[in-house]
Amino acid sequence: MDGRGGHQLPELPEVTLYLHALRPRILEERIERVRIVSPSLLKTFDPTPAELHGKSVETLSRLGKRIVLGVEEDLFAVIHLMIAGRFQWRRPGAAVPRKRGHAAFDFARGTLLLTEASTHKRASLHLVRGEAALMELDPGGIEPLEAPADLFAAALRRENRTLKRALTDPRILSGIGNAHSDEILLRARLSPVQLTRRLSDEAVERLRAATRSSLTEWSARLIEEAGDNFPAKVTAFHPAMSAHGKYREPCDQCGTPIQRIVYATRETNYCPACQTGGRLLADRALSRLLGRDWPRSVEELEELRRAPEPES
Repeated sequence: MDGRGGHQLPELPEVTLYLHALRPRILEERIERVRIVSPSLLKTFDPTPAELHGKSVETLSRLGKRIVLGVEEDLFAVIHLMIAGRFQWRRPGAAVPRKRGHAAFDFARGTLLLTEASTHKRASLHLVRGEAALMELDPGGIEPLEAPADLFAAALRRENRTLKRALTDPRILSGIGNAHSDEILLRARLSPVQLTRRLSDEAVERLRAATRSSLTEWSARLIEEAGDNFPAKVTAFHPAMSAHGKYREPCDQCGTPIQRIVYATRETNYCPACQTGGRLLADRALSRLLGRDWPRSVEELEELRRAPEPES
């Protein structure tokens, strides 16, 4: 389950951090060799990894939550880290870790390792030729930091989704996931279960402004914290977050305990006072447990928690 300190899929700010760290290390540098030790990583067969050997990295960019290395002769290496995939910068020719290692990109100045700290290997590498093939990997969501107001509103209202689902759908918005959507919605003071087509124009613009400011500020903060070091333990959770991973801790806006909705392996964190008019959103697990006794407010929930256990 999502939660404090756990692995969380890098989102736009974390991918931006990686790109910032990679540029001075590999941009315009020649790839000496690509070593792939995990067969599950490579999802394409043409071009082959050997075709990257001896060619320079000309561009570094983001495609949703993916990192794209643009290489000479119109080649692209597209890396999706998924939940537990991470980059490490090591000395030239560094060995690929036996248990967690996927691949190594060798440069004269150092080696970029791709590892995945999970028994479920989900990270992926696509090698493609040409811009058209690259764009086939794009889910199609608009860029949240670039989209003008009318395009943002149109994308959001194209389908009648809850705000949480709309923000995290890569076909609607690019690069936003579970963690940063919680932060954005708290900043915008909007309920995660509010339907997109019921939003007023003012609420849509408030959401757009919160999206831009939150993602921009988090990107800048992560870059500043890393400094000149290559970032370690990159994950879409940060102790300074206001909502995500802060279940039952006081909201830094109003002091009300942050609440959550748990569904499958994901959770949504929100402040009832700031976002839902004081109303608790029904959590499936607790709803099944409490049935008709589901509390309607934070105060009722806290009273239930403080009540002594019934004698058996």
